Amino acid sequence: MRTDSSPGTLPAREHLPAATAGTPVLDVVIPVYNEEKDLQPCVRRLHDHLTRTFPYSFRITIADNASTDATPDVARLLETRIPEVRSFRLAQKGRGRALRTVWSTSDAPILAYMDVDLSTDLNALLPLVAPLISGHSDLAIGSRLSRSSRVVRGAKREFISRSYNLILRGSLQARFSDAQCGFKAIRRDVARILLPLVEDTGWFFDTEMLVLAERAGLRIHEVPVDWVDDPDSTVHIVKTATDDLKGVWRVGKALATGSLPLDRLTRPFGDDPRDRDIMDVPKGLARQLVGFCVVGGLSTLFYLLLYSGFRLFAGSQIANALALLVSAIANTAANRRLTFGVRGPGGAVRHQAQGLVVFGIGLALTSGSLLALNAATSDPAHSTELAVLVAANLAATVLRFLLFRAWVFADRRGDDAQPTPAAGSVRHDDPYDPRGSYDSATQFRAGEAADGTWGDATDATMRLQPVRPHDTDPGDAR
Repeated sequence: MRTDSSPGTLPAREHLPAATAGTPVLDVVIPVYNEEKDLQPCVRRLHDHLTRTFPYSFRITIADNASTDATPDVARLLETRIPEVRSFRLAQKGRGRALRTVWSTSDAPILAYMDVDLSTDLNALLPLVAPLISGHSDLAIGSRLSRSSRVVRGAKREFISRSYNLILRGSLQARFSDAQCGFKAIRRDVARILLPLVEDTGWFFDTEMLVLAERAGLRIHEVPVDWVDDPDSTVHIVKTATDDLKGVWRVGKALATGSLPLDRLTRPFGDDPRDRDIMDVPKGLARQLVGFCVVGGLSTLFYLLLYSGFRLFAGSQIANALALLVSAIANTAANRRLTFGVRGPGGAVRHQAQGLVVFGIGLALTSGSLLALNAATSDPAHSTELAVLVAANLAATVLRFLLFRAWVFADRRGDDAQPTPAAGSVRHDDPYDPRGSYDSATQFRAGEAADGTWGDATDATMRLQPVRPHDTDPGDAR
Protein backbone atom coordinates (compact mmCIF):
# COMPACT_ATOMS: atom_id res chain seq x y z
CA MET A 1 0.00 0.00 0.00
CA ARG A 2 1.42 3.34 -1.00
CA THR A 3 2.21 5.79 1.74
CA ASP A 4 4.76 8.01 0.03
CA SER A 5 2.35 10.52 -1.46
CA SER A 6 2.32 14.08 -0.23
CA PRO A 7 -1.29 15.23 0.07
CA GLY A 8 -1.78 18.95 -0.27
CA THR A 9 -4.47 21.15 1.19
CA LEU A 10 -7.65 21.49 -0.84
CA PRO A 11 -9.72 24.65 -0.76
CA ALA A 12 -13.36 24.58 0.21
CA ARG A 13 -15.60 23.19 -2.51
CA GLU A 14 -17.00 25.95 -4.67
CA HIS A 15 -19.23 26.16 -7.73
CA LEU A 16 -17.11 26.16 -10.86
CA PRO A 17 -17.43 29.57 -12.53
CA ALA A 18 -19.31 29.68 -15.83
CA ALA A 19 -17.33 32.24 -17.84
CA THR A 20 -15.05 32.20 -20.86
CA ALA A 21 -12.85 29.13 -20.96
CA GLY A 22 -10.36 27.33 -23.12
CA THR A 23 -10.65 23.97 -21.41
CA PRO A 24 -13.57 21.54 -21.29
CA VAL A 25 -15.54 21.31 -18.08
CA LEU A 26 -16.09 17.56 -18.36
CA ASP A 27 -13.71 14.85 -19.55
CA VAL A 28 -15.48 11.51 -20.01
CA VAL A 29 -13.04 8.59 -20.20
CA ILE A 30 -14.02 5.35 -21.90
CA PRO A 31 -11.54 2.57 -21.03
CA VAL A 32 -11.54 -0.12 -23.73
CA TYR A 33 -9.84 -3.40 -24.52
CA ASN A 34 -10.50 -5.09 -27.86
CA GLU A 35 -13.73 -3.17 -28.49
CA GLU A 36 -13.39 -2.56 -32.25
CA LYS A 37 -17.05 -3.45 -32.80
CA ASP A 38 -18.72 -1.35 -30.07
CA LEU A 39 -16.36 1.61 -29.79
CA GLN A 40 -17.58 3.77 -32.68
CA PRO A 41 -21.34 3.52 -31.99
CA CYS A 42 -20.67 4.12 -28.29
CA VAL A 43 -18.62 7.26 -28.83
CA ARG A 44 -21.00 8.69 -31.43
CA ARG A 45 -24.02 8.07 -29.21
CA LEU A 46 -22.30 9.66 -26.20
CA HIS A 47 -21.12 12.62 -28.27
CA ASP A 48 -24.61 13.20 -29.65
CA HIS A 49 -26.11 13.06 -26.16
CA LEU A 50 -23.60 15.53 -24.69
CA THR A 51 -24.01 17.89 -27.66
CA ARG A 52 -27.77 17.97 -27.18
CA THR A 53 -28.03 18.05 -23.39
CA PHE A 54 -24.82 19.08 -21.63
CA PRO A 55 -24.66 22.86 -21.03
CA TYR A 56 -20.84 23.06 -20.77
CA SER A 57 -17.95 22.20 -23.01
CA PHE A 58 -16.81 18.58 -22.87
CA ARG A 59 -14.28 16.06 -24.08
CA ILE A 60 -14.47 12.30 -24.69
CA THR A 61 -11.22 10.41 -24.11
CA ILE A 62 -10.79 6.86 -25.37
CA ALA A 63 -8.30 5.05 -23.13
CA ASP A 64 -7.10 1.96 -24.97
CA ASN A 65 -5.74 -0.74 -22.65
CA ALA A 66 -3.21 -2.42 -24.96
CA SER A 67 -5.84 -3.77 -27.37
CA THR A 68 -4.68 -6.36 -29.87
CA ASP A 69 -7.44 -5.86 -32.46
CA ALA A 70 -8.39 -2.79 -34.53
CA THR A 71 -9.55 -0.78 -31.51
CA PRO A 72 -6.60 1.69 -31.71
CA ASP A 73 -7.37 2.39 -35.38
CA VAL A 74 -11.04 3.04 -34.62
CA ALA A 75 -10.05 5.36 -31.78
CA ARG A 76 -7.70 7.37 -34.01
CA LEU A 77 -10.38 7.61 -36.70
CA LEU A 78 -12.89 9.00 -34.22
CA GLU A 79 -10.29 11.47 -32.97
CA THR A 80 -9.73 12.85 -36.46
CA ARG A 81 -13.45 13.13 -37.27
CA ILE A 82 -14.86 14.50 -34.01
CA PRO A 83 -13.16 17.56 -32.47
CA GLU A 84 -14.27 16.69 -28.93
CA VAL A 85 -12.74 13.19 -29.04
CA ARG A 86 -9.18 12.25 -28.25
CA SER A 87 -7.52 8.85 -27.97
CA PHE A 88 -4.91 7.60 -25.55
CA ARG A 89 -3.12 4.25 -25.82
CA LEU A 90 -1.49 2.41 -22.94
CA ALA A 91 1.04 -0.37 -23.33
CA GLN A 92 -0.40 -2.32 -20.38
CA LYS A 93 -3.87 -3.59 -19.53
CA GLY A 94 -5.90 -2.48 -16.54
CA ARG A 95 -8.95 -0.25 -16.24
CA GLY A 96 -7.61 1.35 -13.07
CA ARG A 97 -4.29 2.05 -14.76
CA ALA A 98 -6.07 3.69 -17.70
CA LEU A 99 -8.24 5.89 -15.49
CA ARG A 100 -5.35 6.93 -13.28
CA THR A 101 -3.21 7.84 -16.31
CA VAL A 102 -5.86 9.85 -18.14
CA TRP A 103 -7.31 11.55 -15.06
CA SER A 104 -3.86 12.53 -13.83
CA THR A 105 -3.07 14.35 -17.08
CA SER A 106 -6.49 15.83 -17.88
CA ASP A 107 -7.03 19.57 -17.56
CA ALA A 108 -10.83 19.32 -17.14
CA PRO A 109 -12.12 20.17 -13.65
CA ILE A 110 -14.65 17.30 -13.72
CA LEU A 111 -13.45 13.80 -14.62
CA ALA A 112 -15.82 10.93 -15.34
CA TYR A 113 -15.79 7.49 -16.85
CA MET A 114 -18.27 4.99 -18.21
CA ASP A 115 -18.11 1.53 -19.75
CA VAL A 116 -18.07 1.20 -23.51
CA ASP A 117 -21.26 -0.87 -23.56
CA LEU A 118 -23.25 2.15 -22.29
CA SER A 119 -25.31 -0.11 -20.03
CA THR A 120 -26.18 2.96 -17.94
CA ASP A 121 -28.80 5.31 -19.32
CA LEU A 122 -27.04 8.51 -20.39
CA ASN A 123 -29.79 10.67 -18.90
CA ALA A 124 -28.06 10.10 -15.55
CA LEU A 125 -24.84 11.77 -16.73
CA LEU A 126 -25.83 15.36 -16.00
CA PRO A 127 -27.23 14.50 -12.53
CA LEU A 128 -23.97 12.63 -11.91
CA VAL A 129 -21.66 15.57 -12.54
CA ALA A 130 -23.93 18.45 -11.45
CA PRO A 131 -23.09 18.09 -7.70
CA LEU A 132 -19.39 18.21 -8.58
CA ILE A 133 -19.77 21.31 -10.73
CA SER A 134 -21.81 23.05 -8.02
CA GLY A 135 -19.25 22.21 -5.33
CA HIS A 136 -21.71 20.14 -3.32
CA SER A 137 -19.78 16.85 -3.58
CA ASP A 138 -16.30 15.49 -4.27
CA LEU A 139 -17.17 12.24 -6.04
CA ALA A 140 -20.34 10.90 -7.66
CA ILE A 141 -21.32 7.35 -8.49
CA GLY A 142 -24.18 5.69 -10.31
CA SER A 143 -26.07 3.21 -8.17
CA ARG A 144 -27.96 0.22 -9.52
CA LEU A 145 -29.03 -0.76 -6.01
CA SER A 146 -31.03 2.35 -5.18
CA ARG A 147 -34.74 1.82 -4.68
CA SER A 148 -35.55 4.13 -7.58
CA SER A 149 -33.09 2.48 -9.97
CA ARG A 150 -34.41 0.32 -12.78
CA VAL A 151 -32.12 -2.59 -13.59
CA VAL A 152 -32.36 -5.41 -16.11
CA ARG A 153 -29.83 -8.20 -15.54
CA GLY A 154 -29.53 -11.86 -14.80
CA ALA A 155 -29.94 -13.42 -11.37
CA LYS A 156 -26.29 -14.48 -11.20
CA ARG A 157 -24.91 -10.98 -11.70
CA GLU A 158 -27.50 -9.56 -9.32
CA PHE A 159 -26.46 -12.03 -6.62
CA ILE A 160 -22.74 -11.34 -7.16
CA SER A 161 -23.18 -7.58 -7.07
CA ARG A 162 -25.27 -7.54 -3.90
CA SER A 163 -23.00 -10.05 -2.19
CA TYR A 164 -19.94 -7.98 -3.01
CA ASN A 165 -21.49 -4.84 -1.59
CA LEU A 166 -22.48 -6.72 1.57
CA ILE A 167 -18.86 -7.81 1.91
CA LEU A 168 -17.70 -4.20 1.59
CA ARG A 169 -20.16 -3.05 4.23
CA GLY A 170 -19.22 -5.82 6.61
CA SER A 171 -15.45 -5.73 6.19
CA LEU A 172 -14.59 -2.13 5.25
CA GLN A 173 -17.67 -0.41 6.76
CA ALA A 174 -18.46 1.10 3.35
CA ARG A 175 -21.63 3.20 3.27
CA PHE A 176 -21.94 3.70 -0.50
CA SER A 177 -24.38 1.31 -2.12
CA ASP A 178 -22.78 0.28 -5.43
CA ALA A 179 -19.02 0.06 -5.92
CA GLN A 180 -18.94 -1.70 -9.28
CA CYS A 181 -21.23 0.37 -11.49
CA GLY A 182 -19.13 1.68 -14.37
CA PHE A 183 -20.46 5.20 -14.07
CA LYS A 184 -18.48 7.53 -11.81
CA ALA A 185 -17.09 11.07 -11.62
CA ILE A 186 -14.61 12.98 -9.48
CA ARG A 187 -13.39 16.56 -9.18
CA ARG A 188 -9.88 17.00 -10.58
CA ASP A 189 -8.56 18.85 -7.52
CA VAL A 190 -9.57 15.83 -5.43
CA ALA A 191 -8.29 13.27 -7.93
CA ARG A 192 -4.77 14.68 -8.06
CA ILE A 193 -4.35 14.05 -4.33
CA LEU A 194 -6.46 10.93 -3.88
CA LEU A 195 -5.30 8.87 -6.88
CA PRO A 196 -1.67 8.45 -5.73
CA LEU A 197 -3.01 6.57 -2.71
CA VAL A 198 -4.97 4.07 -4.84
CA GLU A 199 -2.78 1.06 -5.56
CA ASP A 200 -4.99 -1.21 -7.70
CA THR A 201 -4.73 -0.95 -11.48
CA GLY A 202 -7.60 -3.28 -12.41
CA TRP A 203 -11.27 -3.64 -11.59
CA PHE A 204 -10.83 -3.06 -7.85
CA PHE A 205 -9.61 0.49 -8.59
CA ASP A 206 -13.15 1.90 -8.16
CA THR A 207 -13.75 0.24 -4.83
CA GLU A 208 -10.40 1.24 -3.39
CA MET A 209 -10.86 4.83 -4.50
CA LEU A 210 -14.32 5.02 -2.93
CA VAL A 211 -13.27 3.41 0.35
CA LEU A 212 -10.31 5.75 0.78
CA ALA A 213 -12.42 8.75 -0.21
CA GLU A 214 -15.08 7.86 2.31
CA ARG A 215 -12.52 7.28 5.08
CA ALA A 216 -10.90 10.61 4.20
CA GLY A 217 -14.17 12.44 4.78
CA LEU A 218 -15.03 13.20 1.17
CA ARG A 219 -18.65 13.59 0.16
CA ILE A 220 -19.83 10.90 -2.26
CA HIS A 221 -23.03 11.62 -4.18
CA GLU A 222 -25.10 8.68 -5.43
CA VAL A 223 -27.36 8.83 -8.48
CA PRO A 224 -29.98 6.11 -9.11
CA VAL A 225 -29.53 4.84 -12.66
CA ASP A 226 -31.38 2.80 -15.23
CA TRP A 227 -29.10 -0.05 -16.24
CA VAL A 228 -29.38 -2.89 -18.73
CA ASP A 229 -26.92 -5.78 -18.53
CA ASP A 230 -24.69 -6.38 -21.53
CA PRO A 231 -24.87 -10.11 -22.36
CA ASP A 232 -21.70 -9.85 -24.45
CA SER A 233 -19.56 -8.45 -21.63
CA THR A 234 -15.97 -9.72 -21.70
CA VAL A 235 -15.48 -9.41 -17.94
CA HIS A 236 -14.27 -12.65 -16.34
CA ILE A 237 -16.50 -12.87 -13.29
CA VAL A 238 -14.52 -15.44 -11.31
CA LYS A 239 -11.13 -13.78 -11.80
CA THR A 240 -12.58 -10.34 -11.15
CA ALA A 241 -14.29 -11.52 -7.96
CA THR A 242 -11.08 -13.17 -6.75
CA ASP A 243 -9.04 -10.03 -7.41
CA ASP A 244 -11.67 -7.91 -5.68
CA LEU A 245 -11.58 -10.07 -2.55
CA LYS A 246 -7.78 -9.82 -2.49
CA GLY A 247 -8.14 -6.07 -2.76
CA VAL A 248 -10.65 -5.98 0.10
CA TRP A 249 -8.17 -7.90 2.27
CA ARG A 250 -5.28 -5.60 1.31
CA VAL A 251 -7.18 -2.37 1.93
CA GLY A 252 -8.73 -3.70 5.13
CA LYS A 253 -5.31 -4.68 6.44
CA ALA A 254 -3.88 -1.27 5.55
CA LEU A 255 -6.72 0.52 7.31
CA ALA A 256 -6.41 -1.71 10.37
CA THR A 257 -2.65 -1.23 10.68
CA GLY A 258 -2.82 2.50 9.98
CA SER A 259 -0.36 2.35 7.07
CA LEU A 260 -2.48 4.78 5.06
CA PRO A 261 -2.07 8.49 5.87
CA LEU A 262 -5.80 9.06 6.20
CA ASP A 263 -5.28 11.19 9.29
CA ARG A 264 -3.57 13.69 7.01
CA LEU A 265 -6.29 13.42 4.40
CA THR A 266 -9.31 14.07 6.58
CA ARG A 267 -8.72 17.75 7.16
CA PRO A 268 -7.29 18.84 3.81
CA PHE A 269 -10.24 17.32 1.94
CA GLY A 270 -13.00 18.45 4.24
CA ASP A 271 -15.04 21.62 3.93
CA ASP A 272 -15.71 21.42 7.64
CA PRO A 273 -18.25 23.96 8.98
CA ARG A 274 -16.44 23.85 12.33
CA ASP A 275 -13.55 25.67 10.67
CA ARG A 276 -15.70 28.68 9.89
CA ASP A 277 -16.57 31.46 12.30
CA ILE A 278 -20.19 32.19 11.42
CA MET A 279 -21.83 35.17 13.05
CA ASP A 280 -24.87 34.64 15.29
CA VAL A 281 -24.50 30.85 15.32
CA PRO A 282 -24.02 29.56 18.89
CA LYS A 283 -21.01 27.37 19.54
CA GLY A 284 -20.66 24.26 21.63
CA LEU A 285 -24.33 23.30 21.25
CA ALA A 286 -23.73 19.56 20.85
CA ARG A 287 -21.44 19.36 23.88
CA GLN A 288 -23.81 21.46 25.98
CA LEU A 289 -26.77 19.28 25.03
CA VAL A 290 -24.91 16.16 26.13
CA GLY A 291 -23.90 17.76 29.43
CA PHE A 292 -27.38 19.12 30.04
CA CYS A 293 -29.00 15.74 29.36
CA VAL A 294 -26.65 13.98 31.77
CA VAL A 295 -27.24 16.57 34.49
CA GLY A 296 -30.96 16.57 33.76
CA GLY A 297 -31.22 12.80 34.04
CA LEU A 298 -29.46 12.77 37.39
CA SER A 299 -31.49 15.75 38.59
CA THR A 300 -34.74 14.01 37.64
CA LEU A 301 -33.79 10.93 39.65
CA PHE A 302 -32.80 13.15 42.57
CA TYR A 303 -36.10 15.06 42.28
CA LEU A 304 -38.18 11.88 42.22
CA LEU A 305 -36.38 10.51 45.28
CA LEU A 306 -36.93 13.79 47.15
CA TYR A 307 -40.58 13.91 46.13
CA SER A 308 -41.17 10.36 47.32
CA GLY A 309 -39.48 11.19 50.63
CA PHE A 310 -41.36 14.47 51.20
CA ARG A 311 -44.62 12.79 50.20
CA LEU A 312 -44.43 10.62 53.32
CA PHE A 313 -45.31 13.56 55.58
CA ALA A 314 -46.68 16.25 53.21
CA GLY A 315 -49.26 16.70 50.51
CA SER A 316 -48.42 16.38 46.84
CA GLN A 317 -48.14 20.14 46.19
CA ILE A 318 -45.84 20.80 49.15
CA ALA A 319 -43.73 17.72 48.39
CA ASN A 320 -43.43 18.78 44.77
CA ALA A 321 -42.40 22.34 45.67
CA LEU A 322 -39.76 21.26 48.18
CA ALA A 323 -38.31 18.55 45.91
CA LEU A 324 -38.22 20.89 42.94
CA LEU A 325 -36.58 23.68 44.95
CA VAL A 326 -33.74 21.49 46.24
CA SER A 327 -33.18 19.76 42.92
CA ALA A 328 -33.31 23.10 41.05
CA ILE A 329 -30.49 24.55 43.18
CA ALA A 330 -28.41 21.42 42.60
CA ASN A 331 -29.29 21.43 38.90
CA THR A 332 -28.26 25.05 38.39
CA ALA A 333 -24.94 24.48 40.17
CA ALA A 334 -24.21 21.34 38.15
CA ASN A 335 -25.12 22.92 34.80
CA ARG A 336 -23.10 26.02 35.67
CA ARG A 337 -19.97 23.94 36.10
CA LEU A 338 -20.38 20.93 33.84
CA THR A 339 -22.58 22.12 30.96
CA PHE A 340 -21.64 25.76 30.49
CA GLY A 341 -18.10 25.64 31.90
CA VAL A 342 -18.48 28.49 34.41
CA ARG A 343 -15.82 28.19 37.12
CA GLY A 344 -15.19 30.20 40.25
CA PRO A 345 -17.57 32.02 42.62
CA GLY A 346 -18.06 35.02 40.35
CA GLY A 347 -21.71 35.40 39.39
CA ALA A 348 -22.76 32.31 41.33
CA VAL A 349 -25.42 34.15 43.36
CA ARG A 350 -26.84 35.83 40.26
CA HIS A 351 -26.93 32.50 38.42
CA GLN A 352 -28.75 30.83 41.31
CA ALA A 353 -31.26 33.71 41.46
CA GLN A 354 -31.94 33.40 37.76
CA GLY A 355 -32.10 29.64 38.19
CA LEU A 356 -34.83 30.11 40.78
CA VAL A 357 -36.85 32.07 38.23
CA VAL A 358 -36.48 29.14 35.88
CA PHE A 359 -37.44 26.94 38.83
CA GLY A 360 -40.63 28.98 39.23
CA ILE A 361 -41.58 28.25 35.63
CA GLY A 362 -40.95 24.56 36.16
CA LEU A 363 -42.96 24.68 39.38
CA ALA A 364 -45.87 26.24 37.54
CA LEU A 365 -45.79 23.49 34.91
CA THR A 366 -45.56 20.62 37.38
CA SER A 367 -48.04 22.11 39.86
CA GLY A 368 -50.47 22.77 37.08
CA SER A 369 -50.13 19.17 35.97
CA LEU A 370 -50.88 17.95 39.50
CA LEU A 371 -53.89 20.25 39.77
CA ALA A 372 -55.21 18.87 36.49
CA LEU A 373 -54.67 15.32 37.73
CA ASN A 374 -56.43 15.99 41.05
CA ALA A 375 -59.31 17.60 39.19
CA ALA A 376 -59.64 14.49 37.04
CA THR A 377 -59.54 12.02 39.94
CA SER A 378 -59.91 12.53 43.67
CA ASP A 379 -57.41 9.87 44.75
CA PRO A 380 -54.73 9.30 42.04
CA ALA A 381 -52.26 6.48 42.48
CA HIS A 382 -48.69 7.36 43.41
CA SER A 383 -47.38 5.86 40.14
CA THR A 384 -49.83 8.05 38.20
CA GLU A 385 -48.55 11.15 40.00
CA LEU A 386 -44.98 10.21 39.13
CA ALA A 387 -45.86 9.64 35.48
CA VAL A 388 -47.57 13.04 35.24
CA LEU A 389 -44.62 14.74 36.93
CA VAL A 390 -42.13 13.07 34.58
CA ALA A 391 -44.07 14.30 31.55
CA ALA A 392 -44.33 17.82 32.98
CA ASN A 393 -40.64 17.83 33.83
CA LEU A 394 -39.72 16.87 30.28
CA ALA A 395 -41.49 19.96 29.00
CA ALA A 396 -39.91 22.05 31.73
CA THR A 397 -36.48 20.62 30.89
CA VAL A 398 -36.60 21.83 27.29
CA LEU A 399 -37.63 25.29 28.44
CA ARG A 400 -34.96 25.23 31.16
CA PHE A 401 -32.18 24.51 28.67
CA LEU A 402 -33.28 27.33 26.38
CA LEU A 403 -33.44 29.79 29.27
CA PHE A 404 -30.11 28.64 30.69
CA ARG A 405 -28.44 29.05 27.32
CA ALA A 406 -30.05 32.32 26.27
CA TRP A 407 -30.36 34.07 29.62
CA VAL A 408 -28.76 32.57 32.73
CA PHE A 409 -25.42 31.63 31.14
CA ALA A 410 -25.66 33.77 28.01
CA ASP A 411 -22.27 35.27 28.78
CA ARG A 412 -20.67 31.78 28.69
CA ARG A 413 -21.48 29.90 25.46
CA GLY A 414 -19.38 26.86 26.15
CA ASP A 415 -16.46 27.64 23.85
CA ASP A 416 -16.37 31.36 24.51
CA ALA A 417 -12.62 31.62 24.93
CA GLN A 418 -10.92 33.92 22.48
CA PRO A 419 -10.08 31.75 19.45
CA THR A 420 -6.55 31.51 18.29
CA PRO A 421 -6.31 33.25 14.92
CA ALA A 422 -5.48 31.02 11.98
CA ALA A 423 -2.30 31.50 10.03
CA GLY A 424 -2.89 34.21 7.46
CA SER A 425 -5.73 35.94 9.31
CA VAL A 426 -5.81 39.73 9.28
CA ARG A 427 -6.60 42.15 12.11
CA HIS A 428 -9.43 44.51 11.34
CA ASP A 429 -9.93 46.66 14.42
CA ASP A 430 -7.87 48.95 16.67
CA PRO A 431 -4.22 48.54 15.62
CA TYR A 432 -3.08 49.74 19.03
CA ASP A 433 -4.97 47.02 20.91
CA PRO A 434 -2.51 44.14 21.36
CA ARG A 435 -5.35 41.68 21.89
CA GLY A 436 -7.20 42.72 18.76
CA SER A 437 -9.83 40.62 17.04
CA TYR A 438 -9.87 38.75 13.83
CA ASP A 439 -12.50 38.99 11.16
CA SER A 440 -13.31 35.53 9.86
CA ALA A 441 -14.14 37.05 6.50
CA THR A 442 -10.50 38.02 6.07
CA GLN A 443 -9.04 34.64 6.94
CA PHE A 444 -7.72 32.36 4.25
CA ARG A 445 -6.66 28.72 4.34
CA ALA A 446 -3.23 27.29 3.86
CA GLY A 447 -2.49 27.24 0.15
CA GLU A 448 -4.72 30.25 -0.58
CA ALA A 449 -3.21 33.57 -1.49
CA ALA A 450 -4.45 36.80 0.07
CA ASP A 451 -6.09 37.83 -3.21
CA GLY A 452 -8.30 34.71 -3.18
CA THR A 453 -6.33 32.68 -5.70
CA TRP A 454 -4.92 29.24 -5.05
CA GLY A 455 -1.48 27.78 -5.45
CA ASP A 456 -2.47 25.99 -8.66
CA ALA A 457 -2.42 28.70 -11.27
CA THR A 458 -4.27 26.54 -13.74
CA ASP A 459 -7.20 26.11 -11.36
CA ALA A 460 -7.21 29.79 -10.44
CA THR A 461 -7.35 31.04 -14.01
CA MET A 462 -9.72 28.41 -15.34
CA ARG A 463 -13.08 29.73 -16.51
CA LEU A 464 -15.89 27.62 -17.87
CA GLN A 465 -17.96 28.45 -20.92
CA PRO A 466 -21.44 26.96 -21.26
CA VAL A 467 -21.78 25.37 -24.69
CA ARG A 468 -25.17 24.59 -26.20
CA PRO A 469 -25.97 22.90 -29.50
CA HIS A 470 -27.23 26.09 -31.16
CA ASP A 471 -24.09 27.99 -30.11
CA THR A 472 -21.70 25.93 -32.24
CA ASP A 473 -19.78 27.33 -35.15
CA PRO A 474 -21.57 26.66 -38.49
CA GLY A 475 -18.32 25.24 -39.72
CA ASP A 476 -17.98 22.85 -36.79
CA ALA A 477 -17.88 19.21 -37.82
CA ARG A 478 -20.65 18.47 -35.37
